[in-house]
Amino acid sequence: MSSEGGHPTVPAKPAQSLLRLAALMKPSRGTMAAAILCICGFVALNVAAPKILGDATDVIAAAVFGAQFDSARFGFLLLLAAGMYCVTSLLNWAQGRLNALAVQRLAHGLREAVEGKLHRIPLVYYDDRPRGDVLSRATNDLENVSQTLNQILSQLLTSTLMVMGSLAMMLLLSPLLAAVSLLAVPVSALASIIVSRRTQKYFVRQWEATADVNSLVEETATGHETIKLFNAQQAMAVRFADHNDGLYAASSKGQFASGLLAPLMAFVSNASYVGVAIVGALQFLAGAMSIGGIQAFIQFNRLFSQPLGQIGGMAQILQSCAVSAGRVFELLDTPELPQEPAEQGAGARAGAGLGLEEPFETPSGRVAFEHIFFSYRPEAPLIEDLSFHVEPGQTVAIVGHTGAGKTTLVRLLMRFHELGSGRITIDGVDIAGMRRDALRRNFGVVLQDPWIFTGTIRENIEYGLPGASDAEIVAAAEASHVDHFVRSLPHGYSTMLSNGGEPLSQGQRQLLSIARARLSGRPILILDEATSSVDTRTEVLIRQAMHRLRSNKTSFVIAHRLSTIRDADLILVMDHGRIVEQGTHHSLLQLGGHYAHLHEAQFAAGGGELAAMPVRSAKHRAEQGEK
Repeated sequence: MSSEGGHPTVPAKPAQSLLRLAALMKPSRGTMAAAILCICGFVALNVAAPKILGDATDVIAAAVFGAQFDSARFGFLLLLAAGMYCVTSLLNWAQGRLNALAVQRLAHGLREAVEGKLHRIPLVYYDDRPRGDVLSRATNDLENVSQTLNQILSQLLTSTLMVMGSLAMMLLLSPLLAAVSLLAVPVSALASIIVSRRTQKYFVRQWEATADVNSLVEETATGHETIKLFNAQQAMAVRFADHNDGLYAASSKGQFASGLLAPLMAFVSNASYVGVAIVGALQFLAGAMSIGGIQAFIQFNRLFSQPLGQIGGMAQILQSCAVSAGRVFELLDTPELPQEPAEQGAGARAGAGLGLEEPFETPSGRVAFEHIFFSYRPEAPLIEDLSFHVEPGQTVAIVGHTGAGKTTLVRLLMRFHELGSGRITIDGVDIAGMRRDALRRNFGVVLQDPWIFTGTIRENIEYGLPGASDAEIVAAAEASHVDHFVRSLPHGYSTMLSNGGEPLSQGQRQLLSIARARLSGRPILILDEATSSVDTRTEVLIRQAMHRLRSNKTSFVIAHRLSTIRDADLILVMDHGRIVEQGTHHSLLQLGGHYAHLHEAQFAAGGGELAAMPVRSAKHRAEQGEK
């Protein structure tokens, strides 16, 4: 599988996921060692206490049967037992604290790993799956892992040691009664195995259904205006009900199946208790055991059977944890973009980011595409043998129908995708040898749908140049027609924006993104023109701002309206990944080919969206008898 495939690996088996989680606990081995010592002390004292209480009971029994009551020994034994239980409480608190520290450190590391991974995986990963699925893996699944480990990690070890310790004491007191108690073990193990096999598939479906619900909720929140505009609330409610019913069915089946284990284990435990009581009474009548010994054994039987049942219950919870961990690891194992080349020397600045030995202030902006081949999947090539050159300061417009490869072209330039073959150079330097972060510091980008994050207007503009002064921010805003409407707001540049830019209009958000790109001062611009959803006056302002922004900069404009690119130095007409025509606006109109037909069709339709227009050559129209 290629690194650009973006497809996750096959999900790991639950045992593999749990072993991998255990390996990630290594940095906290000191903390876990201290927690284990506390657990061992807790178990040892809990196992020893019933024997002390049994001895105290024998002191009372001896007095009942005529011996002198030894008050000093009786008092000593009670104080010793009370002290032991006090110490066990402290040890239990200490191990819980240490366990929580280790688990939260693991969760912290996993969150960091997931966050870093999301920056290193190719864009096609996000294109191939719902956003809600990615968010569910990074939030719900990871939180389930954290909570489960925090809840049962120490309990599992405590229960296991308690079973072993109490079993040793039962064998010491009475091998016969111990054999009676051990009859419960195979029954409990068989019940756990049967239930575990049934619940695993339900837990897998539960977390998949959770991701489906999250995806739909995210989609509903993002497109709430469109949903209401088309009165599609009922349709979305039906979709949500379907997903919610699926989650309910998977969750209820999983919880029901795992819930069977607790009553089964309780029944086995009670049956074992009855057997011990009957055989113990017979042992006492035969003089083989004292009353205190039988009392202690019954307590040991409880200490044995209760943790045994808890282990079975925890096994079911671990199934859910393993499924969630597998989904997180599936994300972490997703193939990444190819490894970056080594960083340049410490003295290198922006120019060194271009992979040059001698640093320079900024690249001139000469860009060349040389025999480019690219495909998302081998069986479906998208761009084949594409070549063109752009001189510094030129404006290049890219036009074509939907799917022609316009956006892919600029994504290749910014190395969001890796080439199949060929090369792209900036000032003669192959971008494949540049670090992506250094390469992208040379691009200013204005997208059709501007990305506005939650924060103030000042912070959103400053995003283009962190640490910029107020004067620089205001200058960029003034040149982009942002300052005048910002100063009309009650809080000016301190106005908080949320939900993708509210309370600003779509046009104001676009102007804000232009101000951000202007502040960055980067020599190469990528402009995905976005004037179709704004009013005429705002469209004029956006065009003016973008014209100023392009001044003396190499610019790539993905054009949706041909009226906006008449002054472009070079227009590339793309069709199915190929440049079928290139030239200026007037030369392409005179050619009478693809571009001329696009121009004719668009303006005949009153300036409709270019993406909706079919691409037909002059030859094709002649064959159809068109004028």
